[in-house]
Amino acid sequence: MREPSLFDYSVVRIVPHVERGEFINVGVILFCRTLGYLAAKLEPDLARLAALAPLCETDVVLDHLDSIRRVCEGGPDAGPIGLPSQSERFHWLVAPRSTVIQTSPVHPGLCTDPAGVHERLMDQMVRMQPQAAKG
Repeated sequence: MREPSLFDYSVVRIVPHVERGEFINVGVILFCRTLGYLAAKLEPDLARLAALAPLCETDVVLDHLDSIRRVCEGGPDAGPIGLPSQSERFHWLVAPRSTVIQTSPVHPGLCTDPAGVHERLMDQMVRMQPQAAKG
């Protein structure tokens, strides 16, 4: 069995009215340096967004969310920020911002399967599915 590796994650939020501080969790960015994993899972609930901010420009928001995915994947499709290392890209993505797309503080953990942890975090933080009891 593989030794657990340190990972960091941040929740991606849509904050349609920054001055009001209301937000909707729409995804999770997860980075595990030792296992070479950097990915963003993004599932915006457009109905919830419309209820919170009916005048929000969803096309613009979706374009910005797609840019997060491209930066995680890296390469020229993400522009100049897609070229640095995974670590540099992760830290750029989770830097505090005062915009419509924001990220939570970074939280650490240990895992052997970052993709599996990523799915569980999506269930807990975005999809709002209850956690099964551990036993």
